[in-house]
Amino acid sequence: MTETILDRPRSGSTAFSILGAISACHLLNDMIQSLLPAIYPILKDGFGLSFAQLGLLTLTYQVTASLLQPLVGLFTDRKPMPYSLVFGMGSTLLGLLTLAWAPGFPALLAGGMLLGFGSSIFHPEASRIARQASGGAHGLAQSLFQVGGNLGSALGPLLAAFIILPHGQGSLSWFAIAALAGMVVMVRLGSWQRLNGATRKGNGGTAGRHAELPAGQVARAVGILIALIVSKYVYLASITSYYTFYLMERFALSTGDAQLCLFVFLAAVAAGTVIGGPVGDRIGRKTVIWVSILGILPFTLALPYVGLTTTVILSAVIGLALASAFPAIVVYAQELLPGRVGMVSGLFFGLAFGVAGIGAAGLGVVADWRGIGFVYAACSFLPLLGLLTVFLPDVERRKPRAA
Repeated sequence: MTETILDRPRSGSTAFSILGAISACHLLNDMIQSLLPAIYPILKDGFGLSFAQLGLLTLTYQVTASLLQPLVGLFTDRKPMPYSLVFGMGSTLLGLLTLAWAPGFPALLAGGMLLGFGSSIFHPEASRIARQASGGAHGLAQSLFQVGGNLGSALGPLLAAFIILPHGQGSLSWFAIAALAGMVVMVRLGSWQRLNGATRKGNGGTAGRHAELPAGQVARAVGILIALIVSKYVYLASITSYYTFYLMERFALSTGDAQLCLFVFLAAVAAGTVIGGPVGDRIGRKTVIWVSILGILPFTLALPYVGLTTTVILSAVIGLALASAFPAIVVYAQELLPGRVGMVSGLFFGLAFGVAGIGAAGLGVVADWRGIGFVYAACSFLPLLGLLTVFLPDVERRKPRAA
């Protein structure tokens, strides 16, 4: 008999139908939210915005999401809310419609805030569902969950190039259909989560490995992970927010061609997300973190000085490698702080949004002052923070091979 979305997973087995459903919801959620930076060229021309204003819009959206995510996660660790995902997508829907019909910059900021609220509700609880459905393969489950979001983020610029750019800002409202579809699936996921123990306080699904480290050492390790997130997401902000402008300025590309190049980068990010989780399950998450952040340094240093074809290739390599770090970081942190799945997921997803927002705002000011090329030259040194990985404790225990 075909497995349904409400099937109860067997102990120790991975519920791939649930992982597929929550990944699909992540795709829809992040696809809608990625439309905001994808339509920056339209907003910049239509409203006469500066780079600094675009950075402020990004900051409003991403800081709204980042500040609330850990609080939402901590609250749902203590009082699980299986149907909260539906309310999160509802906020995303309202933000989308606000952006579609915004008459001015304040309304754009309000739309960005609503998108941020939706993201802050979605990610902690959705990550909890992924861990519940993992059957112990936490890295694999986190990768499958995150790849949906990355694919959605990659689709955003592509859809913006082929749908929104030709038809204008109001065509954003067409994507309300995707938000409504996501809400329907999320109702079913909430029912599955409720039936599989989500109402038990602190339940994060299949039991994970406990770090069993002193509190001080755990705090230092979390601090290092935060520094690595800063390195990763400030660099990613330089591409997701300003890559199209960089390509248009340096190589005289059209807006559509620049959006296609951004899609190549974001597709590579999606591929890296798929790789990072299962590889971390197999060879260790610390190794994946080490290689994926510090290992891209030669490529980031070369990127500002090469031609168009090499720029596209190097950006894809950078996106592939950087993205592989995030599933490993999230699961590593969950093992450092067992029983705090929602709070940890909210903290690191929220931190990713917040750092990217602050980075985008700061880089926008620098771009107005010194130019886009200077931004990429300065950001090329950020992967040096990957050296901090050497100070992370070894918390993992290898799984025994099946007989």
